[in-house]
Amino acid sequence: MKKPLLIVVIILAVLLALPVINLLRWTFQTKKPMGIIIVDKTVPTLEREKHKSFNWIITNDRFVKKENGKSFSYKKDYYGFVPTRPLKERKWDRNEYRLADLAVLPEEADALYITDTYGVFFNDWYQGINKSRRTRKLYGGLNNNDNLLIKEMKDRNKLVVLEYNCFDYPTAEYESFRIQERLNIKFSGWTGKYFSSLDTTGPDFPIWMTAMYRQQYKKQWDYSKAGIVILNEKNIIVLEEGTQLDKPLPMIVTDSSYCSRWNLPASVSFDQWFDIIDPYDNTVISDFVIETNSSGNELLNEFGLDNTFPAVIREPVEGKTYYFSGDFASTNIPVWTSRFVGIEKIKGLFYSKDTEATGRFFWLYYKPLIKGIFNDYYETLNI
Repeated sequence: MKKPLLIVVIILAVLLALPVINLLRWTFQTKKPMGIIIVDKTVPTLEREKHKSFNWIITNDRFVKKENGKSFSYKKDYYGFVPTRPLKERKWDRNEYRLADLAVLPEEADALYITDTYGVFFNDWYQGINKSRRTRKLYGGLNNNDNLLIKEMKDRNKLVVLEYNCFDYPTAEYESFRIQERLNIKFSGWTGKYFSSLDTTGPDFPIWMTAMYRQQYKKQWDYSKAGIVILNEKNIIVLEEGTQLDKPLPMIVTDSSYCSRWNLPASVSFDQWFDIIDPYDNTVISDFVIETNSSGNELLNEFGLDNTFPAVIREPVEGKTYYFSGDFASTNIPVWTSRFVGIEKIKGLFYSKDTEATGRFFWLYYKPLIKGIFNDYYETLNI
C-alpha cells in the first residue's frame, strides 16, 4: 500500500474509532441514581424542546432512574402535555400527578425541575391564523398540585428548580402569589425578549405587540433594527439598537465564585424570554444586564425598571431551591449526542459562532449550570 493511501486509511480508522471509544467510555461511566421529577406543560411538538436539553445533560452526566438504572427518556419521563402520534391528527394526552400521589411522590423523589408551565394553546396546537397575544388555553399554568409538590419537596429538603413563567399568565393569580411567597421572591409583572429584528414583516415576529404599542403611544410601530421588547399586562417598552441600546443582546453576568465553582463564563448572551423579579434575600448567582444608553435608562426608569436584574437565584439557607428567570431549557439539541464522553470538545459543530446562537448558550452556560447544581446536590445524598 502506498504511503499516502496508508495515511488516509489510518486517519479514517482513527476518526471511526473515536466515537466508538467515547460511547464505550460513557456506557461504563459510574451511574448516578437519582429520582428526578420533570414537569413540562409546554409541549406543542414531538421535539419536546422545553425539557429535551435538560434530559441531554443528565443523560450525558450519567444520572439514571433509581428504580431500574436506566437513563431518563425525554419522550416519556416527564409530567405535562403529551402529544400523541400521528401528530397530524392533533390528538394529545396529559400525564399528571394527582392529589393522592403527593403523599408518595415527594418521599420517593430526590429532585424536582419545573422547566415550563406556560402550556399549549389552541392556536399553537391547531396552527391557525390567529395572531392575537392569547388564544384559548388547552392546558397549562402552575396549579394547586404543583404548589403542593413544591412545598412537600422543600419541606423534605430536596432539590427544587423552577424556570421562567411560573408566575405569569396562564397561572392563576392566587397560585402565582403562593409560589412567589414560597420562594420568597416578587414577580414584577414584566417579561421581555430579544429580537434580531424588530421589523414586523419577519416570519417569527409577534405582530400583536404592535397593537399594544399603538394603543399605548398613539403612533405607529416604526422599528426595524435588533432590540429588546419588555412588557406587562398593560404596557410595552421597546429598546432598539443604536437608539436606546449600545448592544442589543441581553447578557448574563455571573458571580466570580460560581464561575470558578461550576465552570461558568463571566458573561454570555441570551436571546430567549425572561422575567423580572425582586430576589429579596435569595442569593443571586447570575444577573441579566441590558446594555442601555442614557436614553434607554431614562425609558426604563419611567416604568420603575433597571437594566440589571436577577437571572439565577438560590435559596440562601439550605441552598437547594433555585429559580431561573429565563427560558433556559429551550434548546433543540440532538439527543443521540448525549451518549458520548467528551462531546463538548467538538461543541462548536453544534452551533454557529454567532453570539445570538441558542446552542452557544446551552454549551457555555446552561450545561455547566445544571451539572454544577445537580452534582453538588448528588454529593449530599446517601445513595
